[in-house]
Amino acid sequence: MKKIVLASKNSDKVKEMRLVLKDLPLEILSLADFADLPDAVEDGSTFEENALIKAKFFREQTGLACLADDSGLEVDALGGLPGVHSARFAGYHADDLTNNKKLLDELKKIGVEESAADYRCALAFVDTDGTVLLSEGKILGKIKIVARGTGGFGYDPYFYLDDEHTMAQLPVDEKNKISHRGAALKEMILKLKEIFS
Repeated sequence: MKKIVLASKNSDKVKEMRLVLKDLPLEILSLADFADLPDAVEDGSTFEENALIKAKFFREQTGLACLADDSGLEVDALGGLPGVHSARFAGYHADDLTNNKKLLDELKKIGVEESAADYRCALAFVDTDGTVLLSEGKILGKIKIVARGTGGFGYDPYFYLDDEHTMAQLPVDEKNKISHRGAALKEMILKLKEIFS
């Protein structure tokens, strides 16, 4: 069975991705299965560039095929921020709490309580033979300054869907069906099946 590495140290993200990929004939590892790997330098200007940087970097580090994602939140009222800096919006070692606080502070600074927004995800798969596959997904919604729900991670408690539920209020399987990452994974699974079936 072919081994692939999910190039993420975010355990919530790995859990979501493993759930969606479970039916493929693959042994799925994550960066947690390897000791002392350095961080990839994510200096791309787009989600796709950063996903590809990570997939290539960790393929070289592990010697295994690698699937990487780069995803984030784009808030219209903030000119598309935090964008590719979503995971590090409040600084390099930021966590969900500090990133969300910075998001709310930035909205309050400009006197905005809600804004159109989208979640975006780009996936890059790099095989040991150099084969590259790319996919992407997007979900539209809005950011509000009132949090709802305890599920999900990242900006999910503040990301409202059309039915006024937040991403943090959805069960994981439902979130995977509609999310930006879920859409990107569906597209990627079709491409992976062509190679591995």
